[in-house]
Amino acid sequence: MAADRPRGGRRARRALEALAGKGFNFDPGQGDHYTTGNGWKVDDYLQPLPPEPPGPPAPGGSFEVAQRLMRDYEFADPAIVRAVYAEDSPFETRDMLLEGRFYGLRFRFGVRVGGLVDDELATDGRPVRRWGWNYRTLQGHLEAGQMDYEVRKWLDTGEVDFRIHAFSRPAHIPNPVIRLGFRVFGRRVQRRFARHACRRMARLTAARAAVRAVAGDPPATSP
Repeated sequence: MAADRPRGGRRARRALEALAGKGFNFDPGQGDHYTTGNGWKVDDYLQPLPPEPPGPPAPGGSFEVAQRLMRDYEFADPAIVRAVYAEDSPFETRDMLLEGRFYGLRFRFGVRVGGLVDDELATDGRPVRRWGWNYRTLQGHLEAGQMDYEVRKWLDTGEVDFRIHAFSRPAHIPNPVIRLGFRVFGRRVQRRFARHACRRMARLTAARAAVRAVAGDPPATSP
């Protein structure tokens, strides 16, 4: 998806500028609280991407391509959501105006990038290189919560994957019609967004990556 970075129309730009004065509609510091037992929806999606040779990420390979797709929010299906943001804003604290499509209607939601991941560590004894970021919902959003996006390369085998982790619950929605509609359809749209993001990431990465470890079947998508 081509994010509407400097575009989006005058109204969208004004709405984006107004996000600077808004805070989060939940407390990001209470991470241990955001569980299913406390009434939050917790989701995890894992999408295999085309592999690379073992070792550090290869120039032009799946890991680097996925990084670019994530940085530009291009993995999101534009039929479901588009992003408007100032391209020259600091990425690690960027405000984003998400324009969601919902059964013929359009809604605008404010989110803010809350942190970056860029490291190498061992998971279950295996070395893995990670890069990713999250965004958090701002006041006025229909939901409260956070979505984390991450690309990983397993250095011992060359496997590359894309991961989405999210926790959320409905926010306070004053309009009773929108509140009812979101209660009935919101969860379905949320899952659809994540599934489409995984498939789109796999398709775009496979089309653009210049490095392949082996030839094989297209990557499987999340259920």
